[in-house]
Amino acid sequence: MWHLILLQANTSSGTGGLANLLLIGGMIIVFYFFMIRPQQKRQKEQKKFRESLKVGSKVVTIGGMHGKIISMQEETIVLEVDRSTKLTFEKSAVSAEASKKFYAEASEDKKKLVST
Repeated sequence: MWHLILLQANTSSGTGGLANLLLIGGMIIVFYFFMIRPQQKRQKEQKKFRESLKVGSKVVTIGGMHGKIISMQEETIVLEVDRSTKLTFEKSAVSAEASKKFYAEASEDKKKLVST
């Protein structure tokens, strides 16, 4: 009698263990495709944007400062934020998303003004 109960317990726990393992594996796969992979893609795009920066580019920093690049060094850039006002920032402080979004909106606003 006890042998049947133990045998039945072993069989059901083996199946449950496999189901739990598949569930955890599925969660890891979903986590990778919805969290890790998009973050890596954004980091690559941000790095590519920073490498494409050149003197004369208009950018927005992660702190919201708007300006034009007037000089660049290895790790820093100098932005002209107003006439004769120059600020030095780390290249990592330049936001690709904010820069693209702001200047895309600005060009749309110009098109609206011209068309009216």
